[in-house]
Parts: sequence; structure tokens; C-alpha cells
Amino acid sequence: MTKNDRMLAIILELQRKELTRAEDLAAKFEISKRTIYRDIQALSEAGVPIMGSPGYGYSLMEGYFLPPVSFTVDEAVALLVGTDFVKQKFDSNYVSYASTAQGKLEGILPKSIRDDAFLVRRSIRLLNPENEQFVREMSDYLQKIRISILEKKKVRFQYYKSIPGSDEERNSIRTVSPLGIVLLNGNWVLSAICDLRQELRHFRLSRMCELEILTDTFTYPKDFDLHNFHPADDRNIKVRIATTNDIARRMKETNYYFIKATDTLLSAGVMYI
Repeated sequence: MTKNDRMLAIILELQRKELTRAEDLAAKFEISKRTIYRDIQALSEAGVPIMGSPGYGYSLMEGYFLPPVSFTVDEAVALLVGTDFVKQKFDSNYVSYASTAQGKLEGILPKSIRDDAFLVRRSIRLLNPENEQFVREMSDYLQKIRISILEKKKVRFQYYKSIPGSDEERNSIRTVSPLGIVLLNGNWVLSAICDLRQELRHFRLSRMCELEILTDTFTYPKDFDLHNFHPADDRNIKVRIATTNDIARRMKETNYYFIKATDTLLSAGVMYI
């Protein structure tokens, strides 16, 4: 990365966060803090309104925007495919936002890069499930959950469990405080504090019905970070399955969450779970 590229990247990093420490920038760009100090000074002398000081952190003055940024073909493809993904996997509001963002991006790209990006995108296709009603339901649930998280309101839904509980019931009504949603192996999963269990639980959206936003509010845990959250692993049994190569390949293709490794032994496939 050249010095000019690094300084542009520093500005983009400062735009993303309210406050950024020099040591964090140094770690991100794999350079010394002294080099970061020199870059910050050079940016300030060039007229970029950076506030802060060594040992405290840096931020950009509110209202400062970069002039139009140029994209390579690969960067443009990554962004455009990302908007395609959002249009297929998120709720209707974000579908609209992704469409307008896609149009703006295509509008500012030079024709040569736009044409090359189009050729690459044409070779990539994202397919949705054929069940249009299911897609609409998931979109509706995603939008409601997103709104409930922003407004810190609880939601209630009927939930179907694949394995019956101690009461032998598969269906239950749950009221939860939503903390975040995760796309896991193609399935949306809600992470939420369950009123019934009084702890963090995970619910697949595909097993919900009659989801509604309540007027009851909740306090979002200050120490909870969905991106750094790792559920406790209470599994203490390792299962080793020996089967035919054909069945082993089929099991591998499922990409099941609890499959840790696969191996082949003689004429049999050995699957570790």
C-alpha cells in the first residue's frame, strides 16, 4: 500500500468511527504509531479537519465528506454483488435502499470499469427459494425485528420447536427482547433474551409465525456485542461416524453447523461431529 493509499484509508477509517486511537490504526495498517502520527499531521496540513491528539485518539470534524472515490473493477463488483445480496436477503426497505445505492454506484463508475464489472456480475447469480410466500414472510419478520431493535421494543411470536420440550409440546408463545439477527447457513436466526427462560436464546425465523412488535420496551445490554459473542459450548461428547464415501460426501454437503472435520479412511468415509 502506497503512502497516498494509506492516508486515504486512514480518512475512511476515521469516517467510520467516532474516535480512533493511533495504536489501532497502526495495527490495522501494520505500521508504527510514529508513522501514523506523521500521516495524521500530513492530512491536517492538507486541510483535512482531524481533531484529537496522541494518547487520546482522532476523529473527523462532523460534516466532513470525502470527494468521490475511485473504485477498481474488483471493488466495484464486490459492492454491486453486495447490493444484489441485500436485495434478495433483507426486508423491503433495504431492498429499496440497495437499489438506489446500486444506481448511484453505477452512475459514478467510469464506463470501462462499469462494463467490466457488468461482465463479472453477469457470471454470478444469487437464487432465492422458490416459495414466494416464505420469502415475503421472512422479509416482513426481518423488517419488524430490525425496527424492534432500533426502538428497543419487545416482540412476541409463536414458535415451533423441532424437538418437543419436557411438556411434550412443540409450539409455544415467546416474548423476547431482540438483540440481533444472524444469517447462519442460509437461515436467519434471532438472538434475544427470552422472557420465559430468562436468558439469551436463539430462534430461527423460519420456525416463527404471527410475529408482532409490542409496546413493552427493554434495555439493550451495554456489554453485549453480537459480532464478538460466542455461545457457551456445553458439548462434551465427540461422535465419530464411519460410513460409506457416498454418504460421507452427502453429510459434508449439508455444511451442518456441528460437523467439525471430515476425513477418509480406506474405503470408508469417517465423519467427526
